[in-house]
Amino acid sequence: MLNINYSLSLADRLNIGSSLDSLVAALERQIFDFLGYQWAPILANFLHIMAVILGIFGTVQYRSRYLILYALWLVLWVGWNAFIICFYLEVGNLSQDKDFIMTFNTSMHRSWWMENGPGCVVTPVTDSAPAPEDHHIITVTGCLLDYQYIEVLSSALQIFLALFGFVYACYVGKVFMEDEDSFDFIGGFDSYGYQAPQKTSHLQLQPLYTSG
Repeated sequence: MLNINYSLSLADRLNIGSSLDSLVAALERQIFDFLGYQWAPILANFLHIMAVILGIFGTVQYRSRYLILYALWLVLWVGWNAFIICFYLEVGNLSQDKDFIMTFNTSMHRSWWMENGPGCVVTPVTDSAPAPEDHHIITVTGCLLDYQYIEVLSSALQIFLALFGFVYACYVGKVFMEDEDSFDFIGGFDSYGYQAPQKTSHLQLQPLYTSG
């Protein structure tokens, strides 16, 4: 069993700190996505939370492979959040009217911030056409910041934390791999693979005669 004595370095602590920040931000985002029934982001957030926990475990237990997997996930996480930004800004052919992208076509709910943003005033529309079951038609006014920009800022924060964590995960993982290689080189995986040189190693063997 590999047994290397480490003490947490500054890079290790920074990696754990950035991972904890990312974990807190992901949990906060998960709560609001649950309130908005955004099933695709909920699934992505769950996978990210698991990956962050794996990255923290890899740092504490000095497992370079876990940190490599965590770094690879962060690349996917950056791509997902870039897609979220493009979706809410309606870049290209993306449109917020396509509810199935975020809800897997199981509901008509949108971002929770659409009705609950800072300063938003929700007014039911009573003289409109009948709404689908469990839904109502409303108008939202007075928002200090529109919901799509709140979602964009949330995704931008996730990208920033992911890039920060990616750098430290790669650095710490590289350090662990180098230490593991050097430990293997001196015979760390074989209890008999390394022995201290002895002073008698160059002595010539002499025959021993005994009297009968």
